[in-house]
Amino acid sequence: MLTERAAGVLLHPTSMPTRFGIGDLGPVAYQFVDWLAEAGQTFWQILPLNPTDVGESPYQSPSVFAGNPLLISLDRLHELGLLTADELNAAAIPDGEMRSRVPFDEVTPRKSAALEQAISRFQQWPEDHPLHVEYSAYCQSAGAWLDNHAMFLALREANDGRVWTEWSNHVTETKVPLAEARHTLAGRLAAHRFLQFLFARQWRDLKAHAASRGLRIFGDLPIYVSHNSADVWAHRSLFQLDPAGRSTRVAGVPPDYFSETGQLWNNPLYDWDVMARDGFRWWVERLEVCLESVDLVRLDHFRGFEAYWSVPAGEATAVNGEWIPGPADAFLQTLAEAFCPRDDQGHIILERLPIIAEDLGLITEPVHALRKNFLLPGMQVLHFVLPGEPHEEPDPREFDENTIVYTGTHDNDTTVGWFSTDILPYPDRLERLRRLTPCHTENIAWELIELAWAASSRVAITPLQDILSLPGDARMNAPGTFGAQTGNWCWKYQPGCLTPELAGRLREVTERHGRARA
Repeated sequence: MLTERAAGVLLHPTSMPTRFGIGDLGPVAYQFVDWLAEAGQTFWQILPLNPTDVGESPYQSPSVFAGNPLLISLDRLHELGLLTADELNAAAIPDGEMRSRVPFDEVTPRKSAALEQAISRFQQWPEDHPLHVEYSAYCQSAGAWLDNHAMFLALREANDGRVWTEWSNHVTETKVPLAEARHTLAGRLAAHRFLQFLFARQWRDLKAHAASRGLRIFGDLPIYVSHNSADVWAHRSLFQLDPAGRSTRVAGVPPDYFSETGQLWNNPLYDWDVMARDGFRWWVERLEVCLESVDLVRLDHFRGFEAYWSVPAGEATAVNGEWIPGPADAFLQTLAEAFCPRDDQGHIILERLPIIAEDLGLITEPVHALRKNFLLPGMQVLHFVLPGEPHEEPDPREFDENTIVYTGTHDNDTTVGWFSTDILPYPDRLERLRRLTPCHTENIAWELIELAWAASSRVAITPLQDILSLPGDARMNAPGTFGAQTGNWCWKYQPGCLTPELAGRLREVTERHGRARA
């Protein structure tokens, strides 16, 4: 999939400025795509597009198949006649466009109310209305995930938002919907299906616009799913659960240099033996739905497919875990057979598997071998690689070509923040970094962009925060921190900052290093 030198920008749609306080799939997204095209970029990288839950992390979702209704453009719904001008204005947040953070506590109730108004209006339209016809076709063509998602959310609403293992209304003792639930909850089922239709429709149009400007969209697929999700509720046999549906073993990573107690994620672990019996069908369907929305996808925590850290449920930390072999070659071979084209002799063309391996952290040789056996591109992050250890001189121009190089990712500090906290206070690190770049404080973000774009990796990507030379308070996420006070997942750029001059500067660097689109 990565055969030529190219470049791109990492930005999640929520980070775009709109008067509704959160980015969406409307006019500003189209403007961003046009700006990327003018800047000579090939890739727009995003985070998972799934709905978010408590904490607003796109990596903890009630459905890994569904789209986030908060990304639905209300402006586009107004154009369709689903919202009036007054309803549109009521959903707007004072100074929402100018705020540097997404105020989810204001956005969610206002936008949800507007979406409910759109649902109500749609339900009043005649069945032969063109949008009704299009909606019916969407529901018929969508997979079983759509009904599972709608039923899960409808039941969760009917049970006051409780975790599904605690439901009592409209379900049996095993938390399966009662026969009458489909009739009793029909209105809410239709509402949740309609929201998914609106999201899919708007994302399809935005993706088509990106393609018309020569851009490819690079998505992200979390390895694990939330326990409190339609995915686990509807497919319990695929996870390590007890008869009541509670996790018996959970995910995390062991203690390392960065944490004495490791990281305890608490996601339920897969029962890979059960998954293998039907050819990893759930995973194939998940990838199919994802690749309808993006051109290629990053498999998060790739090392977990070779071996995963398994912790008994209920542990306070990730210390008391063990490494368990993952599905490895059998899993990736299944994906290759499902998603790779074939040559004239019927042989799989592995180079066309649209998957990137997130191989960051402490990676063992078997993990490297697994990635290389399937020709998957890996990742290099300059914040992790530079300045290197004493007496070592890592050179981005010597990176493996089959990698994507980043200044930093959504989990990193901004380059300005990284330089301020990890480099400047340490004269020895500053001296080593100066062997590669001048280290001018006021220009350090663009110096790292220059190093990434000069690297031998086929693709170079930087977060928009680095293009804007923003300090550390603009980072998207600080791993291992939770709660509204952290500001995780909330950052937005300011209107007017994506100027033609800035696009020209990025285009010049991109052309100079042979990464611009033809």
